[in-house]
Amino acid sequence: MSTNLNIRIDKKIKDQAEIIFAELGLNMTTAINMFLRTVVREKKIPFELKLEKPNEITAAAIKEGRKIAYDDSIKGHSNIDDLMKALEE
Repeated sequence: MSTNLNIRIDKKIKDQAEIIFAELGLNMTTAINMFLRTVVREKKIPFELKLEKPNEITAAAIKEGRKIAYDDSIKGHSNIDDLMKALEE
């Protein structure tokens, strides 16, 4: 069984959302149904859909940062004074 849901939304926001949903292969009804079903299942605001991906430079920086973060042979600094001293060496 289904029912209708009437909501008021700013036209500009609705139009922008419809464009994004279309790029994701969704229509407004499907997107809202996905959202509501997931809210019920997870009992929280559930997910993020977005089109943005980091560019190559940003992706490489993220990869390098993760490598550094988990590499015990790389010395870290817990405060700015220690970092500044290390940079002067």
